[in-house]
Amino acid sequence: MFYYLLKYVLLGPLLRLVFRPRIEGLEHVPAEGAAIIAGNHLSFSDHFLMPAILKRRITFLAKAEYFTGPGVKGRLTAFFFRSAGQIPVDRSGKDAGQAAIREGLGVLSKDELLGIYPEGTRSHDGRLYKGKVGVAVMALKAGVPVIPCAMIGTFEAQPPGKVIPNIHPVVIRFGEPLDFSRYEGMENEKAVLRAITDEIMYAILSLSEQEYVDRYAAVVKAEEAAATKERKFRRMPLS
Repeated sequence: MFYYLLKYVLLGPLLRLVFRPRIEGLEHVPAEGAAIIAGNHLSFSDHFLMPAILKRRITFLAKAEYFTGPGVKGRLTAFFFRSAGQIPVDRSGKDAGQAAIREGLGVLSKDELLGIYPEGTRSHDGRLYKGKVGVAVMALKAGVPVIPCAMIGTFEAQPPGKVIPNIHPVVIRFGEPLDFSRYEGMENEKAVLRAITDEIMYAILSLSEQEYVDRYAAVVKAEEAAATKERKFRRMPLS
């Protein structure tokens, strides 16, 4: 109930006013049945814009940190995400990927839409990064199509670290469903999973026209953070 209250009364109208989203290719999203919508991830706002414009309910796998924040703000954020039907996923530890896959398959088993960001984290610089293979595993195990999606303009509207978004137009573009039934039963083949994931990322890239980086975003973020820390350490005066 709260999901639809957010969508039609509390949040949806505000998001449409601020971002003025233009929707392209909405006919590619199936009216019924399970499907995965795989998109790029440029902004915190992505979590809310897509549900606001889709006719059907969509469930995202959200990072567990959104549900465990401290203080009043943390509790409000957790309440908001839970009420909106989003599923927390712990991204730490060796079993994190399997936990995400289990949760995703649970959504798909109910003939619902599952939203996923194959990059695994938000892009910190607006570029599109290498996708993780979990999306391919779920597509094969559930036997569902993957609809590529590009969020365009959300990085400029609300870049990382910005709390209050800018008023900026946004385009949400859906591509034709990708059918991977030809790989049925091959969800344990690493080469197949990599090929499927790369095909999905190429479809997203074609829609978004971003610059592509053939590396994982989390690795690049960690390297840049370490380099920044090292530069600050070198500038510290010696006592």
